[in-house]
Order: sequence, then C-alpha cells, then structure tokens
Amino acid sequence: MARQPLNDLAAFAAVARVRSFTAAAAELGVSPSALSHAMRGLEERLGVLLLARSTRSVAPTEAGEALLERLGPALVQIDQGLTALSARRSEPAGVVRLTTFHWIASTLLAQRLPAFLARHPDIRVEVNVDDGLTDIVASGFDAGIRLGETVEKDMIAVRIGPPLRTVVVARPEYWQAHGRPGHPRDLQRHRCIGYRNVSSGTLMPWEFEKDGTALRQQVTGPLVCNSSDLALAAVRAGLGVGWAMEQDVVEDIEAGLLEPVLDDWSQPYPGAFLYHPSRRQVPPPLRALIDFLKG
Repeated sequence: MARQPLNDLAAFAAVARVRSFTAAAAELGVSPSALSHAMRGLEERLGVLLLARSTRSVAPTEAGEALLERLGPALVQIDQGLTALSARRSEPAGVVRLTTFHWIASTLLAQRLPAFLARHPDIRVEVNVDDGLTDIVASGFDAGIRLGETVEKDMIAVRIGPPLRTVVVARPEYWQAHGRPGHPRDLQRHRCIGYRNVSSGTLMPWEFEKDGTALRQQVTGPLVCNSSDLALAAVRAGLGVGWAMEQDVVEDIEAGLLEPVLDDWSQPYPGAFLYHPSRRQVPPPLRALIDFLKG
C-alpha cells in the first residue's frame, strides 16, 4: 500500500488529540468540513475506522489509538526538526495565533502590536478577542494573554506589563447626592454599572483587598453590559458607579470629572501575562513576540 500523505496523518493526530473537528480545523487552518472529508478519505485508503464520531464529540477508535501511539513521537520529532530549521533563519517568519480579552486588545496590543509587525514583516499575528477563558490548546492557539490570576498553572507565563489597579469611581455630584461608601459592602445601596461575562453568563463581582483580606462584592444598578467602553461612558454621564482600570480613568480623575473612593481597598495586582503550553522549543515567531512584549 502506498504511504499516506504526511499532512493527512498530522491532521488525524490533531483531531485525535483535541477530540474536536472544529478545534483541530482552527489549529490546522482549514474548514471543519474539509478536515472531516480528509479523515474519511484516510480511513477509506487504510481500510479501517480511525475516529468514532457522534453529533457532539469525536474520539479515536482502538485502531486510531494504536496509530496515534506510533505516530505521535514521529510527528513531534518532525515538528522539532522544522522548528530548529526555522530558528536558523536570520529573521523569524510564520503565524502566531493569539487569544486575549477586549481590554488587553484595545490597550496593550493596540499600543504595541503595530510596532512589532513593522519590525517583523514576515510574521503574521492572528488575534481572537474573547472575554471568556479560552482553552488555547483545544482551540488551536499558540498563546494567550490574560491577567496573572486567570492563567492556568500548567502554562508557561511571561509577564508583559506592569501591575494593574482597578478603582471605584463616579462623578463628584453623584457622591454628593448619594454619599461616599466607606466599605465595599456599602456599594449594595449604590447604582453600580455591572459587567456580565458572556461565556459564563455570570455577573462579575467587584474584587477588593485590604490588609491581606480579599473581598468579592456583587453589585446592582441601572446598566449591565459586557463592554468596558459602554460601562465607562455611563459612569462619565453620571448614571452611577463604575469599577474601572485606573489607567482608563486617570485623566478623568486629574480633571475632577470623576472621583475615586475606597482607595485603601483598591490594591495593585499582577498585570498581563502572555502564556503558552510548555514545550521544549518555542516557535521563532512566538519567541519574537514574547521578547518584544516583555522588553
């Protein structure tokens, strides 16, 4: 029997590893339907069923597991060889698939990514903005950028930004009319602008810390959204109280348009981290991006 094309075998390994045609297709840069068709063709040529499919999942059969056991180490060696070869290039080239959330995309990446791409014309960066916690391995991403406390412990994490701080703010006239809270619990009687995480469907609590004591406070008010820009616009319009990144409102505070409260409960916390799966050799395009962002 003729040897099967290496790309079909690599595609099978990807599907078997992540157990999803959609996730494997994203990782390979093809459509799920094209990937499914390729797998059926591979099974027909081999004369054996490699993948057990249902409406909700896909998993390797016993024959598929046996093939994957032999195939996996060989593919790792090929990947490492190609990575080492790419590292010999004077300039890194290739694609970096990145996932992050809206605030990082509109601040850190918006400020720094254009300069990185100008410096590395042979690198293409694909950015997926998702406020939910994405499984970068299952979804086919090379790396993600999140706040430090949300990064999974089995990932390699590199700090790429300074510590951050969130503050509670409102217009001075709002505080004059409704009183200033002396404790986060006092926010329960205020008109707070809430944020709902679309992925989980939950209303995000406001987080505080003082003298080593952490507190998570649920709030209510006239507006709930999943846009920090809209929430901040509502606060600036005097609609109520907001919980915002300090750097987003520092000019408003300095101009006297917004006034912060609960300053002693608003402690700095670890900022943004780029994280990626543990692997012996980091692909040169990703290494270049890491070095640039942490510099």
